[in-house]
Amino acid sequence: MKITDVEVIVVRQNEVKMIGDGSQDTAVVLVHTDEGITGIGEVDSSPEVVKAIVETPASHDQCRGLRDILVGENPLNVEYLWHKMYHYSYYYTRRSVGIHAMSGIDIALWDIAGKRMGVPVSMLIGGRFREKIPAYCSVLMPDTKEEIDALVAHHKADCNYIGYKFGWGALGESEEKDIALVEYCRQAVGDDKRLMIDIGMRWTDYKYALRVTKEYEKQRIYWLEEPFNPDRLENLGRLSESTSIAVASGEEFGTLYEFKDMLDYGKVDIVQPDMSRCGGITMAKKIADMAHLRGKKLIPHAFKTGILMGATLQLIAAIPNADMLEYCAQETVLSKNLVKHHFQLDKEGFVHIPDAPGIGVELNMDVLDQYRK
Repeated sequence: MKITDVEVIVVRQNEVKMIGDGSQDTAVVLVHTDEGITGIGEVDSSPEVVKAIVETPASHDQCRGLRDILVGENPLNVEYLWHKMYHYSYYYTRRSVGIHAMSGIDIALWDIAGKRMGVPVSMLIGGRFREKIPAYCSVLMPDTKEEIDALVAHHKADCNYIGYKFGWGALGESEEKDIALVEYCRQAVGDDKRLMIDIGMRWTDYKYALRVTKEYEKQRIYWLEEPFNPDRLENLGRLSESTSIAVASGEEFGTLYEFKDMLDYGKVDIVQPDMSRCGGITMAKKIADMAHLRGKKLIPHAFKTGILMGATLQLIAAIPNADMLEYCAQETVLSKNLVKHHFQLDKEGFVHIPDAPGIGVELNMDVLDQYRK
């Protein structure tokens, strides 16, 4: 089996709002083979930049486009191909969007391997610890108590989520508002649900963060996510050691090197790699092992479409330290409709992990074609 092409399809809803919602557009990665098996992946990054990185012609030996590196290779050599991509695109791929592009390709390569073997990807990366996982509802933070109440009522009517995460949105505007919004969230979700808060990297001052976090302790926050920019690992570590709330981070990090630093200096309690950014399934499994070695939970970031959710569920099945699934509850056309048979919660609030070959998703070509750019 040989790779014949690597295709990136830019998909975007008609209007993209300037809010922290990554489900408004995406980069769909398709890896084609000479045996007719196509692997599906996704990248949560700038779709046009991802496309350019895949398609760019070679400048020299260590500055080659990812498609140029892969065409003609055996797609089943997944980890070898990860290292080959990293090595021959070293000038621009050590971090950030270069790793993001590699991540989508890696997911697609694992999808090919599962389809070729006739098994779900989880069976290829260690086997299954579980067949289902409880899901939490992941939404943006509204501006007012009334909007929070309405949002929670809407989602409670549909699904029995284990908890709710509110992020970005109105957070980070002032100390008083940050505290009040979380109080409103606790009142809305009730005492029987987990409550997670994602600051979206909007805090800059450690003492400000410490004051607000002490107030959050009164609301029994399950975790506090991304309080600081990922470059502020010292502040992240200080805050983690100063509060009883679990501190979570990882969606902005890529490669084992960055996750090692995050654990060593950021001292997070919950590790949150995004498989479409961290280096794909190959790196996410290694990050999960690194977290498990240190007694940390791994709860992947998955605020995108059903493609990323499918890949995330395969990882969750194959690791011992998973706890919940992030269920992107943004009601965009892509988040729910880019794949056929989008994942649903059962009556107990669990999402069942696909046992179909590969990552277990099928593209909705009508939606893909309607919104491709």
